[in-house]
Amino acid sequence: MTASDTTIGCILAGGLARRMGGGDKPMLVLDGRPILSHVVDRLRPQVDTMMLNANGDPARFSDFGLPVAADPVGGFAGPLAGVLAGLRWAQEHQPRIEGIISVAGDTPFFPTNLTERLLDARAGDRDRIVLARCGGHNHPVFGYWPLAHTDALDAFLREGTTGKVLAFVDMHPNARAEFEEDGHDPFFNINTPEDLAQAEAFVRKGSS
Repeated sequence: MTASDTTIGCILAGGLARRMGGGDKPMLVLDGRPILSHVVDRLRPQVDTMMLNANGDPARFSDFGLPVAADPVGGFAGPLAGVLAGLRWAQEHQPRIEGIISVAGDTPFFPTNLTERLLDARAGDRDRIVLARCGGHNHPVFGYWPLAHTDALDAFLREGTTGKVLAFVDMHPNARAEFEEDGHDPFFNINTPEDLAQAEAFVRKGSS
């Protein structure tokens, strides 16, 4: 495997978690472990290297043994700021790679073939942004992001007109990787205490 073939997974854990009362949503406990532990376990077999995007004191994630990169732009610029953090980290540590894979830190059941399907959907264009799509809905936090668009994303966020993912994506070659629900939404994310209870029920059902 050459350096350009290396896949870097970027876990986005910088959300404000307002509906959970604030704090680090990925650190909430699901089935006896932090949600982030489930995300890490899900992503680890799919990539060569992982890093975490989070703001504040990185020491609170030290148990995971992952490098942590904060948003490179000021204010809360949403998930695109986390993607930019991952791209900048990759430029510094693995500058020969083609792109990164982003996943949400509050979505513990995402597909086990996420990376494979995202990369396949590039259809030979390694500078094509690819987002996950399931059940007719885009899941823009889950995507492949080429390093070639790093500076453009930086400029887009610093302009500050909007932080919407699709507003940036639609400015560049892009595609969708289609996934099936297969009885449940693999991109179910935990936003509320009710969601956490639903996730616990899903884990119990899966282990029964």
